Amino acid sequence: MSGDRPENALRHEVRVTWGDCDPAKIAYTARLPWFALDAINAWWEDRLGGDGWFQMELDRNVGTPFVHMSMDFLAPVTPRDRLICHVWPARLGKTSIDFRVDGEQQRRICFSGRFTSVFTLADEFRKQAPPEEIRRIVEASLAKLSSI
Repeated sequence: MSGDRPENALRHEVRVTWGDCDPAKIAYTARLPWFALDAINAWWEDRLGGDGWFQMELDRNVGTPFVHMSMDFLAPVTPRDRLICHVWPARLGKTSIDFRVDGEQQRRICFSGRFTSVFTLADEFRKQAPPEEIRRIVEASLAKLSSI
């Protein structure tokens, strides 16, 4: 999955701590999706303002539950260095969005993943098309991707 990261990907820094690690001194496998989802939330915060998913859910009535996640694990994540998660939207469908996240330490890709969410009316948990403002923001990021 790695190797096709666009220049306009958001760079999100994660502090990996001792508590994130197992006796082998590497991050627990379950923490890696957590770090990736934190990076996606940071992308929403950066693009929409506010506090990402929480603000989307409460203030905009837009939910984005995940329907698919896949990750390739390429190198261990440790607390020795900051984990840099590069995140960008890779596809916008009629009711869904795919994000890519590459996590790296010391310029070495540790994991790469694809995460698909469906847009919902949060209070009804019913699928919907992305609201126009969100569609414009995502399409602007996708347009930058295609021009690279």
